[in-house]
Amino acid sequence: MSSASIVDWTAASALAGKLVPAGPRLPKAEAQDLVADLRAAAAASVEPILETTRMQPAPGLPQDRFGQVLVVDRASWAATNISMMAQLTQPVMESMAALIPVTPPAQMGAGLEVAAMMSVMAPRVLGQFDPYSVLRNPEEQQGQLLLIAPNVAQVEKQLDVDPDDFRLWVCLHEQTHGLQFAAAPWLAPFMYGQISGLLEAMTQKAVDTAQATAWQKLVEAFTIVRDLTRGLVHGGPAPFEVLLGADAQEKFGTVSAVMALLEGHADVMMDEVGPAVVPSVAEIREKFENRRDGKDQPAAGVALRKLMGMDAKLAQYRDGAKFVRGVEELVGRDGFNAIWTSPETLPLPTEIENPTAWVRRIHG
Repeated sequence: MSSASIVDWTAASALAGKLVPAGPRLPKAEAQDLVADLRAAAAASVEPILETTRMQPAPGLPQDRFGQVLVVDRASWAATNISMMAQLTQPVMESMAALIPVTPPAQMGAGLEVAAMMSVMAPRVLGQFDPYSVLRNPEEQQGQLLLIAPNVAQVEKQLDVDPDDFRLWVCLHEQTHGLQFAAAPWLAPFMYGQISGLLEAMTQKAVDTAQATAWQKLVEAFTIVRDLTRGLVHGGPAPFEVLLGADAQEKFGTVSAVMALLEGHADVMMDEVGPAVVPSVAEIREKFENRRDGKDQPAAGVALRKLMGMDAKLAQYRDGAKFVRGVEELVGRDGFNAIWTSPETLPLPTEIENPTAWVRRIHG
């Protein structure tokens, strides 16, 4: 850990390992079967995704896999994401350290906050493709796919769906993400740059706040609490967005547009593989959407989801899926795949809700 960081990342990872709930306990044989099934499902999902998307990994990359497959528990997922956070926020942490006295207790406190956030998120993630592992480990050619075994086991039982179908369905989504970054190797460094720019803009907002008078700080704090409460009660932007200045809002729009594309595309493709591969795909989608919408969930859980910005994530899936389908209606799947050509062919924030505008700009 760099001494310039305001977060003790090592402590954050260790604390997350203690705070993250382990999840359902499975008999040893059942747990071993689950791990084997997830690995098999990840391998089995490659060919259907290649056929459905009509995409291929870039020349020079393996054509039969899109990254390393890791079946992990919740604590391991949290540790990987903390490492990712440390990588993405390093420039910002150094800038903030110039404004805030860096002491071991302060670093430990920040690490505890990160660990607490991970303890909330870890039980809610089924899988994740990490494209930035190639930036942390330059010798790697591709990212890594994380499948969180206890969460998959828990959700498939909660939804009462066919386990084999559900495990394959989850892998189809995550492997689509893997193919996105394999087909467009420029995408990971591009996104890294965009996120770094967003965080730098947020840092400037913090600098401005740090230089404000006590009264100005009080007014800003009140405004944030007011907007946060409004968002929780009436819906609206993810709570952390109220912390962004104008420059950061613009950068956030760019990042959000690309994230909506990636999530929406994966959601569409995982279903378009169809019942020939996943026989109960329609049933799984219906039950999973009900779960996403919070049906039959406690009110406290729905409020927590809003607080963590999960509704914004849900909107990304649906806005992105609508964009993908809208573009394909106009120019077909091959015409849509022009989107992976370069940063200039990615959708602008205004185009996510207007597929025709993207088609006009790219295809004329």
